Amino acid sequence: MTLYLNLAELLGSRIESGFYRPGDRLPSVRALSSEHGVSLSTVQQAYRLLEDNGLAVPRPKSGYFVSARHKAPELPVVGRPVQRPVDISQWEQVLDMIRVTPDANFIQLGRGMPDVSSPTLKPLLRALAQLSRHQDMPGLYYDNILGVQALREQIARLALDAGCQLSAADLIITTGCHEALSASIRALCTTGDIVAVDSPSFFGVMQTLKGLGIKALEIPTDPLTGINLEALEMALEQWPIKAIQLTPNCNNPLGYVMPEERKRALLRLAQRFDIAIIEDDVYGDLAYSYPRPRTIKSFDEDGRVLLCGSFSKTLAPGLRVGCVAPGRYLEQVLHMKYISTGSTAPQPQLAIAEFLKGGHYEPHLRRARSQYQRNRDQMIDWVTRYFPEGTRLSRPQGSFMLWVELPEHFDTVRLNRALYEHKVQIAAGSIFSASGKYRNCLRMNYANRPSAKIEAAVRRVGDTIKALLAQDLG
Repeated sequence: MTLYLNLAELLGSRIESGFYRPGDRLPSVRALSSEHGVSLSTVQQAYRLLEDNGLAVPRPKSGYFVSARHKAPELPVVGRPVQRPVDISQWEQVLDMIRVTPDANFIQLGRGMPDVSSPTLKPLLRALAQLSRHQDMPGLYYDNILGVQALREQIARLALDAGCQLSAADLIITTGCHEALSASIRALCTTGDIVAVDSPSFFGVMQTLKGLGIKALEIPTDPLTGINLEALEMALEQWPIKAIQLTPNCNNPLGYVMPEERKRALLRLAQRFDIAIIEDDVYGDLAYSYPRPRTIKSFDEDGRVLLCGSFSKTLAPGLRVGCVAPGRYLEQVLHMKYISTGSTAPQPQLAIAEFLKGGHYEPHLRRARSQYQRNRDQMIDWVTRYFPEGTRLSRPQGSFMLWVELPEHFDTVRLNRALYEHKVQIAAGSIFSASGKYRNCLRMNYANRPSAKIEAAVRRVGDTIKALLAQDLG
């Protein structure tokens, strides 16, 4: 991607995220040129693109300003302050979502599926096909419990982009990020323990805690800056918390990237209270800004951060290949992996290693990030157009998930039931909470290229919301 496009995307995401508000003066051409090490003409090209997109307007002898016409929807409300640890519920609602059989006629707006139709995945498909034709059948044998060496070496190389200095020996390949998170939790906690989580939070972690008899302590989370550090500090002083679990980069479901200074402050809190951080970075490579954001792990000097990731969101979920860099907890996490799944299937590992070694990953990511950012803008436009006035939306800074907040009394579980007969599904907000909060919220996927079919599904969701609201008023 050219330099001016990168710069335009960065400024555009800051405008969309509310860092620059309507009418604000944007940085000068000279200041941006100096800050980003690019030419004045590159900055001017970026500003012309923002002007074409209606995000910025020039004023003679004054510079560029955020368009007054650009008015983003209100952000979701920050959750209530922490109260007490709770047992997790909502399994039935999660099961309703994940047991829907893939169907070309069923629009699954709720699932965390990337776009797997990209032509940039063809080298990966070729690698899988070639492996199946090898006479020595490498994909049919057990491999090292740590995972295929070639893949771990490639992941360690990629980790440099996130600020991490890792070696292959620091990594364990897992069956998706879900196993990386699960093995990390089991390595640190036992029945009755307490884990602090960002709220709303990934429902897979919620259900892992539920299955292990571990309580969750939900910490209020800002839709732009992440977990509330003041509330977390109070919780750490009050409760015997064993670990902090969160997704600071391209958060699921809110989409924010936690500012770097807050990541450092979070790590200092963990050091002060001597607890571990389980960091989910499964979406980090899909950040719209460049370079991609650093992980909390990149600041970790005493091995207390367990960094979990996967190729499920950047490549394809069916590969089931994830990884964890457990730091000081490597032996405990490795044991948890051994007693659950043993070694991970080697064939997809070998294919991904070949894909990475061949230099195909970065071009694929560039295409995906650009597509998802465009899709985000289109989805926000559709939701603004078809949903009730006053609907609040997140400002995703990466990935392909949009968080939508409706009037406080609205029930998105009821909405999902009404949508099912129309072959449309959303993710009800309550599954992203240990205690079933956010019942008036929903998450929608915008990974696939916009189409009349997807627009019709979004419109159906909006029309159904309006109809249910009218019923309640009647």
